[in-house]
Parts: sequence; C-alpha cells; structure tokens
Amino acid sequence: MNQWLRTALELGPLLVFFTANAKFGIFAGTGAFMVAVVIALGVSYSIEKRLPVLPLVTGVIVLFFGGLTILLEDEIFIKLKPTIVNTLFAIALFTGLYLRKNFLKIAFQAALALDEEGWRRLTWRWAWFFVFLAVLNEVVWRTQTTDDWVSFKVFGIMPLTLVFSLTQIPLILRHQVEEA
Repeated sequence: MNQWLRTALELGPLLVFFTANAKFGIFAGTGAFMVAVVIALGVSYSIEKRLPVLPLVTGVIVLFFGGLTILLEDEIFIKLKPTIVNTLFAIALFTGLYLRKNFLKIAFQAALALDEEGWRRLTWRWAWFFVFLAVLNEVVWRTQTTDDWVSFKVFGIMPLTLVFSLTQIPLILRHQVEEA
C-alpha cells in the first residue's frame, strides 16, 4: 500500500474524532471515530486483502471502549483507550524480549534490516516509549478538560511519536545490515 494512503488511513479517524468532537461533543466524536476506524480498516482490507495487525488491535479497542463510552454515556472509557493500547503494546514488546521473541522485528523486518542487537535495543526503546505514552495520557486526561485531552490525543501524541521515531535513526543506521 502507498505510504501516503497508509498514513491517511491511520490519521484520518483521529482527525474525524477531533472535528466531530469540536462541533458536536465527545459522544458524537466517539461515534464518528468508531465509524471512521471501521471504514479505514475496510479500505485497508480491500487494498491489501488482509488487515494490518496494529491498526486492527487499535480498531477493536476503539470499538470496545467507544461502545462503552456511548452506551454508558461516560467519556472515561474513550479516554482510557490510549492508555490501554499503549500499555498492551509495551507489555507485548517486554514479553517478547523476555521470551526471546522480538515482536518488533517480526512486525517490521520487511521494512528494516537490523542485526539482533539493533532489534533488541530498538524494541526496548519502543516498549519504554509506549509506557511513557500510557502514563502521559493518564496525566493529561486526569488534569485537563475533555477538549484539551482530545487536542492532545490528536496533535500531541502523533508529533511525539514522530520525534521519538526520528531519534531512533542513529541506532537504526548503526545496526543496519545488508540484505542478502
């Protein structure tokens, strides 16, 4: 799939969430987010004939917690979603390291060719970054207004992730290997 389309499919539902929340409130925003996630997964499937694992996991959690948010009319559930997703990703990466099965390598070996030490270090860094994002989400949703939290979710987490990714380039370059 084209990288621009993949990015649009990942960011599109967040922008729908932000826009709908700004115009109609958190519950309408959550409903719109849920619909946008289903559409994005459908488009991904129609193009690739498979569902990408990370967006699928995130989508299932969005639908579950979004559904609870709307059904119970309690915004806490959608606010917990980033904490839970990031915590699950961190646990998966830490567990993989413990079991000597590098899940980051499995997910991204088609895009990156690194030696084992590089994969191990990159996995540790991403696992701790996911912990950081989970804790940061907890701090923001518990101390800020709902609209501030939505803005942070849409315009804070993505730039933080991009900056973190860019800081990993030296490690990637140091541990890059030639593909056979």
